[in-house]
Amino acid sequence: MNTITAPLKTAMILAAGLGTRMRPITAITPKPLVKVDGRTLIDHAIDRLVEGGVTDVVVNLHYLGDQVERQLNHRENPKINFSWERDELLETGGGVKHALGQLGSDPFWVINCDSLWLNGPQQMMTRALEQWDPEKMDALLILHSTVDANGYEGQGDFYADPNGQLTRRPELEVSPWLFTGLQILKPKVFTDTPDGPFSLNVVYNTAIEAGRLYGMVHDGEWFHVGTPEGLGEVEGFMKYRYAGVKHR
Repeated sequence: MNTITAPLKTAMILAAGLGTRMRPITAITPKPLVKVDGRTLIDHAIDRLVEGGVTDVVVNLHYLGDQVERQLNHRENPKINFSWERDELLETGGGVKHALGQLGSDPFWVINCDSLWLNGPQQMMTRALEQWDPEKMDALLILHSTVDANGYEGQGDFYADPNGQLTRRPELEVSPWLFTGLQILKPKVFTDTPDGPFSLNVVYNTAIEAGRLYGMVHDGEWFHVGTPEGLGEVEGFMKYRYAGVKHR
């Protein structure tokens, strides 16, 4: 296991989506600017990245992106750059590939802005860096229990062996672990990927074939804020569980 836990300084936030499942809220407000506990989803995400040592963030933009850009212009820390997808949505994989010139040559974080997490006994990003081993990994995905996830109604995504190496959930089965939308990637995983729109699943499938896709189970709370119902669930959690208490 890697023993080097120096922070990864660069991250990308995926914030270009249409947010259709969050309608009618997102009819005039982009999903990154939906508020949870009085703060926008994207500001929550950036706050967590700063806590984890990130100094440079790239945000991809498309739907109502001008609003997101204006919201983030007030932030002095971290440094924020924007990767516009004006002509078409490039999906998750194409969006990251489009921004590689701003992300640099070192491994970096990629996170979905509709994923909100609270740290467990140890900060999640610190735990991930302790497990990150670039000698054997091309990607490290942060996982959560499928049955205990907040705002999630799917069947999970992956099985993991005792060393954390991942395989896909077979069709019609329920797997123990879902992908939270938080991950560490190497830039090289985008070699030989398509031009234009494509999913990060293309990258994961290639890494699985090479035996280089790994996962780490998050030991704190995680929320998928993708629908009005999911938003209500996380708001209720914050209101009642953390009433009068500053959450971690």
